Amino acid sequence: MDDRLGEIIRASPTLMRVLVIARELGFPDWRVVSGSIYQSVWNALTGRDPDYGIRDYDLFYFDGRDLSWDAEDLEIRGAAALFPADLSAKIEVRNQARVHLWFADHFGEAYAPLSSTDEAIARFVATANAVGVRLEPDGRLDIAAPFGLEDLFAMRLTPNPGRPLAKGWTQVIASNQARWPEVTVEMAPPARP
Repeated sequence: MDDRLGEIIRASPTLMRVLVIARELGFPDWRVVSGSIYQSVWNALTGRDPDYGIRDYDLFYFDGRDLSWDAEDLEIRGAAALFPADLSAKIEVRNQARVHLWFADHFGEAYAPLSSTDEAIARFVATANAVGVRLEPDGRLDIAAPFGLEDLFAMRLTPNPGRPLAKGWTQVIASNQARWPEVTVEMAPPARP
């Protein structure tokens, strides 16, 4: 499935542009994550345009040297300046080393500090959402998918088995099924061999 994911990503001109520019930013421990990845797969599986339904491109990095908002904001503004105008407003840059400082206020759930971007991916609300990609200097796609890619390719939303059901779970389902009615929901994680 990793090979198929790579084919789908490389077939999306916009997503590849995002990955190339993100690589140029030189953020530590970075990945493009979640929506733009899993939604690109769902578009490929359903024969839709590669950009259909993709609202933004989440660019995560992990830098624990300065946890101030000012330091993160500087990186956000730097990224906005590097991305072309047609993409800049859709890029959401977030330092995962800071998430625990604001998550509870924003989402109403406790959030322990992270140690890496991949750990952040492992906390996403659904297993199909928990995927991130980095474009390496040699052009290879490095994929992080802590729950595998089965749910992603099955277009199945299953709650993350490692966390309580997210408070916004019903909104996640509704938002995804409105754009991809083929998406199914499974409330208990499937048994893994």
